Amino acid sequence: MKTRRQATEAEASALASGIRLRIIRLTYAEALTNKELAERLGRDPATTLHHVRKLVDTGFLVPQPARRGNRGAKEIPYLSSGLSWHLSGVGHEKVVAEAMLEAYLAEIAEVPIDEVSQTRLVVQVPNEDLREFKDRLQDLLEEFRRRSDTTSGDRTAIYVATYPSR
Repeated sequence: MKTRRQATEAEASALASGIRLRIIRLTYAEALTNKELAERLGRDPATTLHHVRKLVDTGFLVPQPARRGNRGAKEIPYLSSGLSWHLSGVGHEKVVAEAMLEAYLAEIAEVPIDEVSQTRLVVQVPNEDLREFKDRLQDLLEEFRRRSDTTSGDRTAIYVATYPSR
């Protein structure tokens, strides 16, 4: 499993918002302006700009060269830097974990149910093998992230959660 660095307090704070996590996902393969992000998220552009600025300040979004909009106004598109994937501890803090779930629920609510592939499974893994199980899941996700081609193929979102089955 690839070694990741611990998120700074500012990075963890930036990721503690479902909206910001959605912005990172939306800009993964396509640079979007603040106006485009606001439209896709159904939010006010001023509110979205607040989130965009926080993501830029912490390195999660990278401004792209300015372009002219429909009415000639200067627009700055933003692209995800991919930083969130290279941090450890992200998703373990309660506030970031809640933001991840919030982002997932908002995104999945927009997808027709017949387009969602779901599986639920309970496995009984001995305690001494549980770390290996989680590491192998992470390695599989990392392998496909590295193979990701933003110029072809369909974008597929993945949400994985492991939790005790009580």
